[in-house]
Amino acid sequence: MSDSLILEKIWSFSKELWPINRSITGQGTLTTLKIIKKNLPGLKIKNVKSGYKAFDWKVPDEWNIKKGYIITPTGSKICNFKENNLHVVGYSSSINKTISLEELDQNLHSLPKQPNAIPYVTSYYKKRWGFCIKDKERKLLKKGNYKVVIDSKLAEGKLHYGEILIKGKTKKEIFISTYICHPSMANNEISGPVITTFLTAWINSLKKTKYSYRIVFIPETIGALVYLSKNLKKMKKNIIAGFIMTCMGDERNYSYLPTKYENKYVDRVIVKILKDKKIKYKKFQWSDRGSDERQYSSPGIDLPVATLMRTKYGEYPEYHTSLDKLGTVVTKKGLFQSLELIKQCIKTIEQNYFPRCKVLGEPMLSKRGLYSDLSIKNNYNKGYNINDILTWADGKNDIIDISERCNLTFNKVYEILDICKSRKLIK
Repeated sequence: MSDSLILEKIWSFSKELWPINRSITGQGTLTTLKIIKKNLPGLKIKNVKSGYKAFDWKVPDEWNIKKGYIITPTGSKICNFKENNLHVVGYSSSINKTISLEELDQNLHSLPKQPNAIPYVTSYYKKRWGFCIKDKERKLLKKGNYKVVIDSKLAEGKLHYGEILIKGKTKKEIFISTYICHPSMANNEISGPVITTFLTAWINSLKKTKYSYRIVFIPETIGALVYLSKNLKKMKKNIIAGFIMTCMGDERNYSYLPTKYENKYVDRVIVKILKDKKIKYKKFQWSDRGSDERQYSSPGIDLPVATLMRTKYGEYPEYHTSLDKLGTVVTKKGLFQSLELIKQCIKTIEQNYFPRCKVLGEPMLSKRGLYSDLSIKNNYNKGYNINDILTWADGKNDIIDISERCNLTFNKVYEILDICKSRKLIK
């Protein structure tokens, strides 16, 4: 499949997911998983019931909404959920009541510094109702009686999540996690599951991989905790590297949030790829965490999970607002570039190994066609890279280590080692 065709498929898939009202529970999340499953038939859709205990947390009741709006004293309909699903505070209780502007104002949310943005607001664990509105529109509201209508249902139900396990030659796993619990926001929601879907399809298309791949589509925080509560033992045993997939669709600089101690295999892979490709990026600290790396790396869990993003969540002005749109913040180019970058991370993990030179002493390269058998003043450097690589090929350094010691790209070292393998110099 050509790059242009992949790009168009990515964009079409993004637009399909865009209008769905997702939350940590409810039909929107289930609908999203079913759409993903059409693209990934191997995806297993699972669930737990309301009240399920996940460590220190409990799955709340399931929330679904049909409509929500406000009728002004002049009869105008504003904050219409059907026009923008950010207008109603997530998990709002049902209400049908006429109230004063003063009472309404206590349940309105806006952003004075972003007057044209509808904010994203939720209340998962405390019953309340509310609306989100552009601040410029909020300032136009006149005194009088307002009818507030939210037709929603909060009742015992289920939390849904998706899981796919692609088995490799070993039981050691690469873990990939993305969340599906935000309504119509492009970078902070859509980009993650879209890239993860196409990445998973690509991994599936490969010949038998070295590693197994555990890939999950979950509601953020509570979904991660639920998944961990059911799979922690085997995850701790098998996972060698993990990626959080979020905020991957803009064209701004990349961001890297490392593992807790910045010393895991996934950290080395990410930094190496960024360096090799000469990509500008902003490195964050563990204290800057805010997505599911919190759960996967909490005390007692401690999985080797890092996050490679475009602009980090909370660091771009459109974050958690109606301004986080497809076509403005998230672009075709941004999504495609991020997909290619994370694919390179996976390729590096698959190709990396600890080479060991089979020859005792410095190998004679010339008899293997790797060095000239005529010694001339300026031909010494011809075999230098090979000898330099082989001197570190002692079984103690992997290709990432060797490439750094030799100041070469990972791909260059891999190519040279492949030639050395063909000459029976490496095992």
